[in-house]
Amino acid sequence: MKRAEIIVNGLVQGVGFRYFVVRKAEKLGLKGYTKNLESGEVYTVAEGDTWAIEDLYNEIKTGPRHADVKNASIKWSEYKKEFNQFEVRF
Repeated sequence: MKRAEIIVNGLVQGVGFRYFVVRKAEKLGLKGYTKNLESGEVYTVAEGDTWAIEDLYNEIKTGPRHADVKNASIKWSEYKKEFNQFEVRF
């Protein structure tokens, strides 16, 4: 079990990106959250199986149909068992 922080930029706000992340994360059994940043980026924290986080990251690098992801980064850390579900935060 691991934890990852993922940041993406490009055309990622106003295109359903956060809800795309939630759907994918829930399907993979991950816990955490995703939110828009004032910088125009989307920030995601995910906890769960390493393979599931890697799958989520690969999905995020493409994003939903109307998104245009320019860059994505992932930072790994220790699993904290901090979350009970995956949600959008505001």
